[in-house]
Amino acid sequence: MKHTCKILLLALATMGWAPCQEARATLPTLTIPVMEEEEEEQKDNRINIDNELPEGMTDREIDSLFNEWAVRNFISEEECDPKNVNPDFPDSVIASRLSRLPVVMEMPFNPVVRQYIDRYATRLRRSVSIMLGASNFYTPIFEEALESYQIPLELKYLPIIESALNPSATSRMGAAGLWQFMIGTAKNYNLEVTSLVDERRDPIKASYAAAHYLKDLYNIFGNWTLCIAAYNCGPGNVTKAIKRAGGETDFWTIYPYLPGETRGYVPAFIAATYIMNYYCDHNICPAATRLPASSDTLMISRPLQMSQVVKATGMEMDELKALNPQYRTSLIPGHVRPCTLRLPTAAVNAFLEAGDSVYVATDTQTLKGVTEKAVAETAQKEETVGQASARKKASTKSRKSSRTKGTGKTVTVRKGDTLSQIAARNGTTVAKLRRANGLKGDRIKPNQKLKIVK
Repeated sequence: MKHTCKILLLALATMGWAPCQEARATLPTLTIPVMEEEEEEQKDNRINIDNELPEGMTDREIDSLFNEWAVRNFISEEECDPKNVNPDFPDSVIASRLSRLPVVMEMPFNPVVRQYIDRYATRLRRSVSIMLGASNFYTPIFEEALESYQIPLELKYLPIIESALNPSATSRMGAAGLWQFMIGTAKNYNLEVTSLVDERRDPIKASYAAAHYLKDLYNIFGNWTLCIAAYNCGPGNVTKAIKRAGGETDFWTIYPYLPGETRGYVPAFIAATYIMNYYCDHNICPAATRLPASSDTLMISRPLQMSQVVKATGMEMDELKALNPQYRTSLIPGHVRPCTLRLPTAAVNAFLEAGDSVYVATDTQTLKGVTEKAVAETAQKEETVGQASARKKASTKSRKSSRTKGTGKTVTVRKGDTLSQIAARNGTTVAKLRRANGLKGDRIKPNQKLKIVK
């Protein structure tokens, strides 16, 4: 069964970048050279944000982004030759620009936010240029998913600080993909994560799952700033910070009681929103992008080795994997359930003409051998940071609540509650709630008592 799908590579055709406004009012500026890393850290009288940087602002994620196949093949910095200077605007100018952004969410300005804006405008200038180019692929997908749940479109900037727009990103704690889902949360929102498939890395499916999760978090807190803080560290940690702050629900009031990375998460989001709109004013130009080949999606219901697809179509293996990032090994497990296979349109006919010859034999012994070989090869080639961290039992405060065992507490179902909302509020999963309470489906009623097991 074949159908054409709007995928991220076609999204570029509908996305363009508006040029800088030439007629902006002249503002008082002082042009200074972009500081090197050593000079930046010599700035005294500013807080040190290095220990509070979100994953997407770290050198590790930026380096990973530069090595992405799509970046190497469709984004070019050759035509991007900005002045290597960053105008030093006064605080009043930055604050005024933030206030003029066409957004629903609050975008306050303070010294912490200024630090993150300066980081993007100086040390991370090149990464901003690359992300501006990469966003041509992903922004239409993000906006469509967010709009489907009727939530603010400016949330499209969350993946900037989560993953630096790198679909292959994996955090120290094992969160993966553009939206950096942990496995438990991903499964709560119907993303498949197995030894063969990881849909957290599928830009389309993960974007809809993230929008659903953000909507649920907003239903809990009723405040978008707290919502994105909870997206980072979990609703349990935000609730705990609110209690420690005496019931205050203002982010900047509960700021000292949040995990370190989450303290930097909201100001980093504000800074990302700022820099993705005012990059021209800081002499940052978007890396040039070229239109990729159009792609079609096939449904595969039999086991299929990627090497056979490459052989039949003449594609590069890196291109095939870039179009199908959800597969963790070279085996597409169509025999488990129907799987999508995205191919350049020009390669589809060659694949179909190859017929049955491209598929793996379906007898049990052959299939078992192919599966074990694919998993073993992947394990030898690449051990994820998340897996290494799990073996070492590394932990951070921002993820602690999601990994600790529950105390067996009981909660009362409120009117309008769903199992996914209750699970999110209490740092557990829908599956665990069902098992602990003998539930066969999702039906619950107000005033019902539910046991919480983490």
